[in-house]
Amino acid sequence: MAVKTIISRPIYGTLSPQPGKHHLFVADAEGALAIRDMAARAPARFFDAAEIVFIPGPDGKYVAALEALKPARLHLAPSFASLLPRLKQTLTNAHMGLRLYLAGTEGLIGQAMQVALEAGVDHTSMQTEHRGSLARRMQCVHCKGITENVTTQPATCSHCGLLLLVRDHYSRRLAAFQGVCINAEDRSEIPPMEEIFR
Repeated sequence: MAVKTIISRPIYGTLSPQPGKHHLFVADAEGALAIRDMAARAPARFFDAAEIVFIPGPDGKYVAALEALKPARLHLAPSFASLLPRLKQTLTNAHMGLRLYLAGTEGLIGQAMQVALEAGVDHTSMQTEHRGSLARRMQCVHCKGITENVTTQPATCSHCGLLLLVRDHYSRRLAAFQGVCINAEDRSEIPPMEEIFR
């Protein structure tokens, strides 16, 4: 019996160089490796028209690998929140022919895609490649709070404290997986917590 996939569940591909006048890469952590791997297949001088916005994490790993590509611009940011104004401005000022590449964790890809959609970029024109942690960005359907970097099943909502089943249902609008109370009928029923989204 074939297992049906959840239609809303994101499907990621592999970055590949596309023709265009400007290339915008948004990545975090191991997403830098996806960019580096794509660079090996890119035509000469491809990165002369590329801007890379990268969240390296606390160890600064992979920054040298991106610098070696010699992009037109390389911007390092400590967090997604700190790069948000730059990303919004770049997408607002973008001209026809912009190519958008998103690589790294699901949280980064989802949030960057959300900003691009708000700026009018069609989701089918974005390339995505998941690399690194499987930690999820989760919205509690009860209090509407967002909890970042969820690695366990079930998970505790960081806003209302409910114990939530982290569903595979994904909201592109919210850039988050949905979490629903797992023990609504009997709060004393607490299933074991397992770390499954690593």
